[in-house]
Order: sequence, then C-alpha cells, then structure tokens
Amino acid sequence: MTTNAISMPETAVAKGLSAAFAGPHAWCNEKMLLSADLVDGIPLTEFFASGAFDRALSTYAASFEGGDRRAVASMWSLFYLSSLTIPYVVAWALERQVLPISFDQMTVALSADGLPRALGVPAPGEWSHGDGQEIFSALQPLMDEHLVRVIAHLKSVGGIAPKLAWNNAAVYIDYALRSAGTEPLNDQADAMTSLRLMPNGAPNPFFDCLRHEDEDGARVCRRKICCLRYLLPGIPSCGSLCALPNQRNQ
Repeated sequence: MTTNAISMPETAVAKGLSAAFAGPHAWCNEKMLLSADLVDGIPLTEFFASGAFDRALSTYAASFEGGDRRAVASMWSLFYLSSLTIPYVVAWALERQVLPISFDQMTVALSADGLPRALGVPAPGEWSHGDGQEIFSALQPLMDEHLVRVIAHLKSVGGIAPKLAWNNAAVYIDYALRSAGTEPLNDQADAMTSLRLMPNGAPNPFFDCLRHEDEDGARVCRRKICCLRYLLPGIPSCGSLCALPNQRNQ
C-alpha cells in the first residue's frame, strides 16, 4: 500500500488498539491486543521454533481422542487466522489503520486447551492516506510479513498443505471485508479470489479459494478446499461454506 503515515488519532487511543473494534467488531478487542497488555504472551518466533506449537497441537488433539493430526492443525489454524486476519482487515477497512503484524514482532497467548486465545502486536501502527481500495496493497504486509511464515509452520509441524491454510485465511479475510458494510469492499473481496495473479505479477495464493454461487435462490459462499473438520468428532459442519456436498448438512 502506498501510504503516508499520519499522527495517531486521539479517538483511537481512547478506545484501545483500534477505534474499529467497536459495535459488531468489539470482540476483536479480545483477540488482538498490545503485546504489553498480553501478559502471558509468548513471542511467535519462540512459540513456533521451540516445540511449543507442537505441544499446543498435542494438547488440543487430546480433545478428540486421537483425531487426525492434519484436521487438528487445520482447526487450530482457524482460531489463529481469524484472530489475526479479521482485526487486521477491519482496522484497515474502517479506520485506514495499518496494524504492525510482522511475525517477528508479535506474541501469542494460549487457552488451556492449546488453542490461541489472543495475539499481541507491538504498537497500534500507522494511519494512512491513499486510495484504500486496492485489496492486494492492503494485504501485502499481512501476506509477506506473517502468513507466509505461519503457513510454513502449519505445514512442517501440523502437516497441512499450504493451499488449505491459504483457503482458511481467505475465508476470514472475505468475511472481514464484507462485514465492513461497503459495496466497494465487496468488490475487493471478489477480486481477492478471482485474480490468478496479483498486481505485482506474483501468483495469487487466494485465487479460487472461495466461490459465490446461487443456490435455491440465495447466493452462498463456498470453499474450494475442505478444512477437514469432518475428521474430528463433535465438530459441527460449516454448512453451505463446506467444499464437500455430503458434509454441508451434517
């Protein structure tokens, strides 16, 4: 994103990490905090390199009595990626606030079941000018400075394919853009998954991850790759979003 940093708005300081985290997005306050306020947070570099991630997956897997390891890792990633991508996109979409989400500078705190409870960032970031509507410019820091790194760990430790992890991330980015409630952002959500190449010429990892189809007179969003939740007992189907027809009503 071509940006010109401007001074931090006092209203955003008064309301916490982002003024965007209010109303229907207030829950983001519990998922992304300043690292200084996440007192039990562990630096991500330490968490993923020390074996703590492997132990977290094993703790979470104990809930499913030997459930498929890839499905466990995929479900774990849903909690992580939603906590990362939705606050980031909401802050950008509603406040033009670019949160500092570099993998090397963030922390993570876990719940007792091994799932990520919250993520910590070092600062509130910067507020930017610019067109604000070119989705790949907005997502580039998220993709290059964070998603690429965590998706590599999801593959090496959790055993899930990068295409699955990118699809998991795409679901939440699409949701965050559409829930911001403006038609241009709906167009950008469509562009995110419909373009084979990004504007810089690089392959788009989100290409074709989601498809919006008409079904029984309604427009539904559908994943390309299943998140594997059906392999874990007690986890409900994601309904019409599921890539597998036989799992949509389970």
